[in-house]
Amino acid sequence: MSQEIDKLNCHMNRRHFLSKTSLGIGAAALASLLGPKTLFSSGKDPLKGVLDAPHVVPKAKRIIYLFQSGGPSQMDMFDYKPKLRDMNGEDLPPSVRDGQRLTGMTANQDGFPLAGSHYNFKRHGESGVWVSELLPYTSEVVDDLCFIKSVYTDAINHDPAITFIQTGSQQSGRPSMGSWISYGLGSDNENLPTFSVLISRGSGRPFDQPLYSRLWGNGFLPALHQGVQFRSGKDPVLNLNNPSGVKKMSRRSMLGYLKDLNTLHLDKFGDPEITSRISQYEMAYRMQTSVPETMDLSDEPDWVFDMYGEDAREPGTYAANCLLARRLAERDVKFIQLYHMGWDQHNGIPDQLPLQCKDIDQASAALVKDLKQRGLLDDTLVIWGGEFGRTAYCQGQLTSETYGRDHHPRCFTMWMAGGGIKGGMTYGKTDEFGYNVLENPVHVHDIQATILHLLGVNHEKLTYKHQGRRFRLTDVHGEIIHDILA
Repeated sequence: MSQEIDKLNCHMNRRHFLSKTSLGIGAAALASLLGPKTLFSSGKDPLKGVLDAPHVVPKAKRIIYLFQSGGPSQMDMFDYKPKLRDMNGEDLPPSVRDGQRLTGMTANQDGFPLAGSHYNFKRHGESGVWVSELLPYTSEVVDDLCFIKSVYTDAINHDPAITFIQTGSQQSGRPSMGSWISYGLGSDNENLPTFSVLISRGSGRPFDQPLYSRLWGNGFLPALHQGVQFRSGKDPVLNLNNPSGVKKMSRRSMLGYLKDLNTLHLDKFGDPEITSRISQYEMAYRMQTSVPETMDLSDEPDWVFDMYGEDAREPGTYAANCLLARRLAERDVKFIQLYHMGWDQHNGIPDQLPLQCKDIDQASAALVKDLKQRGLLDDTLVIWGGEFGRTAYCQGQLTSETYGRDHHPRCFTMWMAGGGIKGGMTYGKTDEFGYNVLENPVHVHDIQATILHLLGVNHEKLTYKHQGRRFRLTDVHGEIIHDILA
C-alpha cells in the first residue's frame, strides 16, 4: 500500500502540487512578493506611511533636492536680462521697486545702481533656453530641465527663508518636507533612512551662513521621520558603529531584550514615540551594514567619476554627494536632501560666483544624465534652487571690476527634472530688470504642493493634529503648477 501511495505522489498533477505546497514554497514566494513584514506582521508596519494608498497616481517615487543655500544670483545664471547691461550704473526706477521691502543692508543706500551681469548668455538645446557661460555642463541638459523663473517667497532674510522653503513656515519647529513625505508615504528600503541628508561647503563664500539640523528635523511628527545626516569621513552616521569589544551578535541580543522592555512600556503608556524608538534602534542595527556599503564608492568605474568630475573622488564635496544621491536613489531612498552652502554674494560676484558655479555645474548635470541612462529619471524628481534670489541693483559700490547683490524674495529661478515634469521648458517670466514677476507667479507653497502631488499626495489631505490644530506642509495655501506636469 505504501508503495502505491508513493507512486501516486510522484504522479501528482499541477493542481495537486500547488495545493500541497501552498503553505510551503507558495507561501515563501508570496512573502517575497509582498514583503515579510506585510505578510506576517501583527500590526501596522512603522516603516509604512499613514497613507494606505496615494491620493492620485504618483509620477515620482523619490526626490533628490539639490538645495543651494544662500540665494544664487538668477540674473547671472539663468534669467537673462540684457537691459541691466544697457542701464549699468543707472538707478533702479522707483516705479519698479514700488516701495517694496529691502533688507537693512541696502535700505539706507543713497542709490540703487543697476548691475549688468559680467557673464555672457547663449541659447542651448532644442528648447533654446538662455544659460550663462558659467554653467557649460548644465547647458547640455536643458532639454531635460524645466526652469521656473517666477518663484517668490515671503521671507527676505536667510534663516526664515530657508526654514520657509524647507518646512512651509518661517518659524522653526515645523516638520521639514522630507519628514512630511516620510510620515505620509513611509519607506521603500528598510535598511536605509527614508529621509537622508548630505551637506557640502561651497567655494564661493565657504564660511558663510550656517545650516541648522532643525531644517531636516521632524518637528512635531514622530522622531522616526527626522532626516539622517550622512557625513564624510570614517563614521558617515554618528553613533552607528558598535563600541570597541561589542560583537554584532551581542548587539543583536541586547536590542532584542531592549525591544521587549520598550514593548512593555508601550503597552502600559501607549506613547507613539516608543514605537519610533524601537524602529530607530532596529534601523540603526541594519544600517551598520547598509550605510558602509552605500557610502563606499570604490565599485564605481572611472567613467562615472569622469562624468561627475574629479571632486567626486573627494568625500564631502558637492560632486561626491551628487554621486551618493544617485546611489541612494538606486536603493529607493524616498527623500534625498543635498545642502550646498556659499551662495551669499553680497559683494565680489566676479571672484566668488564662478567658483560656486564650478562646484555644482558638472555634478548637477551629471546627476541628471546618470539617472536618465539608468532609467531612474522618469520616476525620480530632481529639484535645484535656493531660498530666494538676488537684486538687480548693486549692494555697496559698483565698479567696472566688481559688484554684489542683496537678497531678493520677489522672484528667483529654480529648475526641476524627471519625475513627471516637462523637460525643455521655461515657466514664468520676470520684468526686464529681473525685479518683479510678470507671468505665472509661483509661490513657495505652490512648489511644495506640486512636489507632493508628483509623489501621489494631496497636500491638503496630508495633515497631523498638534496642539488642537491640524497642520500641513503648505499651511492653508498652495496650488499645484499643472502647466509644468508631463
